Amino acid sequence: MNTLFSIVVPVYNRPEEIRELLESLRQQDFQKDFEVVIVEDGSTEPSDSIVERFRHKLNISYYSKENSGPGDSRNFGMKKAKGNYFIILDSDCILPKQYLSEVDKELNRSFVHCFGGPDAADASFTTVQKAINYVMTSFLTTGGIRGGKKAVGKFQPRSFNMGISKVAFETAGGFGQIHPGEDPDLTFRIWKAGFDTRLFPKAFVYHKRRIDWNKFYIQVNKFGMVRPILNKWHPGTAKPTYWFPTLFMLGLVTALTLSIFGLWLPLMLYVFYFFILFLDALVKNRKLVVAVLAILATLIQFTGYGIGFFKSTMLLNFSNRNPEELFPKLFFKKK
Repeated sequence: MNTLFSIVVPVYNRPEEIRELLESLRQQDFQKDFEVVIVEDGSTEPSDSIVERFRHKLNISYYSKENSGPGDSRNFGMKKAKGNYFIILDSDCILPKQYLSEVDKELNRSFVHCFGGPDAADASFTTVQKAINYVMTSFLTTGGIRGGKKAVGKFQPRSFNMGISKVAFETAGGFGQIHPGEDPDLTFRIWKAGFDTRLFPKAFVYHKRRIDWNKFYIQVNKFGMVRPILNKWHPGTAKPTYWFPTLFMLGLVTALTLSIFGLWLPLMLYVFYFFILFLDALVKNRKLVVAVLAILATLIQFTGYGIGFFKSTMLLNFSNRNPEELFPKLFFKKK
């Protein structure tokens, strides 16, 4: 397949992020033509002046529309794009200069209609960003589902760094209105349509995740609430491992309670797990403070996700209301 890449980026009130992303696209070592499609999703802080600076440096298109969420904005951008292979990025990503070359190399080696790439922490990231990046990508915390070379189950691309052919996009119908969760939902429909997905391990991005601890908790809590909805929509994709954060935190509370009565073994198992996680984070980040914060980030991640998953599972199974009625904040309304 003779691919022409269209890079589609939805943006919402993040002009400075777009500047950094566009600058990293300008510095790509890729020798072929590609286009960039920026979709302003109802922002009150538009990025038009930033985009204008790159008009003569990149083949770039800029569209502004009413707010309808990242999934719908990506669909909008892909419908406007001129290429036959779309690369979906979040606005808070920065690309290493070899990114497009690595994607092109992988597709030429063995073409696939949908791919995903991992994210990494740049040296400029704060300690909190590095700790959160670690727990979101480590096999010890997420099972590698967000881009680990070793992953539990079939790889599910994530829309911060995802590629999809025009054929697969049109066949699967694009992203849905749920958010978060629109990317695994699309992946499952891509599989049902007969297309494969694959991890491109060298096509990584620096994903900045400009969030604090409270925002991180809210984010992972939503991830937990979304997963049972996806299980209900796509029954064959449900896995016992999705219960792990909930059971982990229940087990930790039980272990702490038992320690009061002199039963230390269960708590020691948790101490051992966190010690291994600490060492792994220390080796990968080479900073003591990041390794310590990784333990805090893990507790926040498991607590937020676990509570969200349990709450959503109970409501979906013991209520006659549909997900849109139960969780209106997880769905964007179509305009």
